[in-house]
Amino acid sequence: MIKLFIPLLLIALTPTFTYNVNASIVPENSELNWYFVHRGKDTLPEGPKESVNILKDYDAYYLGDTESKVIYLTFDEGYENGYTEKILDVLKEKGVPAAFFVVKPYITQNPDIVKRMADEGHLVCNHSSHHPSMASITDPTKFQNEFTEVEDAYREVVGTDIPKFFRPPMGKYSINSLKMTKDLGYKSIFWSFAYKDWLKDEQPSEEYAIKKITNGVHPGCIMLLHAVSKTNTNILGTVIDQIRADGYEFKSLDQLP
Repeated sequence: MIKLFIPLLLIALTPTFTYNVNASIVPENSELNWYFVHRGKDTLPEGPKESVNILKDYDAYYLGDTESKVIYLTFDEGYENGYTEKILDVLKEKGVPAAFFVVKPYITQNPDIVKRMADEGHLVCNHSSHHPSMASITDPTKFQNEFTEVEDAYREVVGTDIPKFFRPPMGKYSINSLKMTKDLGYKSIFWSFAYKDWLKDEQPSEEYAIKKITNGVHPGCIMLLHAVSKTNTNILGTVIDQIRADGYEFKSLDQLP
């Protein structure tokens, strides 16, 4: 019995490459999709049960300071649709900081806009070079290249290092991709509010969008909007004014707790 017990004990103590997250076994390379459950205005949303309890272990955020009525405004930039400079005009007029997550082609094709973002105090952040699912890249060199190619393009345009914030394309990630992202010195930035605004030929009405966005705000909100949206561009000033009227303050991602 003793001889049989010892091997079994060793097996039980051997670490595995899975994580017990809320009673669910999640292999470290399994592709996960980001989501949140909205509970109503001024109420904190719930993150995904598969990973919410371990995000802090990997410097990953979907909420900021939940003790205060603060909001972190972010935009994803896969391509330029003619609205970003108008968005920047509104942000400048309202004195609101934002973070723009950009891919490499966006930087190389729109250097003047990228430089303006940085010059006006916004964060220009890494959204990968080719917009892949980061969970699908397990080779460390290929994974790192998705970051360094953006870093190099940004440095060539702006002359400084890119802020170390990363948004996983399409919200796809794995435990391993979060770990590798942290190892590269980055914080992973998900979101606690988003809505269907990215289809340029199926834009929501301005009335719907204003109601949807202002009703989605909550303490510590990391808000994701897409800069390709004509609707977002047209309503941005109104939305900022209404959110402030509700007692919220806009902060930059580099003020995350």
